[in-house]
Parts: sequence; structure tokens; C-alpha cells
Amino acid sequence: MQRIQRIKTRLVAEFKPRQLNVIDESEAHRGHGGWREGGGTHIAVEIAGDAFKNKSRLAAHRMVNDVLKDELENGLHALRITILT
Repeated sequence: MQRIQRIKTRLVAEFKPRQLNVIDESEAHRGHGGWREGGGTHIAVEIAGDAFKNKSRLAAHRMVNDVLKDELENGLHALRITILT
């Protein structure tokens, strides 16, 4: 399973979001630290759901980072998180 699909699967299972976009932005970082041929190194997550209600931005980001910890430890170099309201 590719990284994008694994991320989507984990986020849906954990948060049951109303809205979820997972975007591979790796190509925009070609030649920068952490970049590798084939992508999957720089990912943007846009997510909205009740799980983030009344959470600070920091707390919401930590929640997402915790769910994606394995990805961050295994080749995901950068994760841009946007919590949508």
C-alpha cells in the first residue's frame, strides 16, 4: 500500500473526518533535505472532524502526528497539517 493510502486509511479509522485531503507535495521539494525519487517524503494533510472540536491547534496537530508516528519514523520527512473548521 502506498504512503498516501496508508495515511488516509489511518486518519479515517482514527478520526472519522468530515473532510480529508492528503496531498503528496514531494516534487515541490526536489533536491531538498529528505526528498527521494518516487515521492512520499513531503505530505500535506487537510482534515476536518469532530475529533478536533475544542482542541487547540497544537493539540490537534499532536493528535495527527501521533497517528502517523510510524510514517514519520519510516521515510516521511515533512508533514504539513491543516485542521479545517
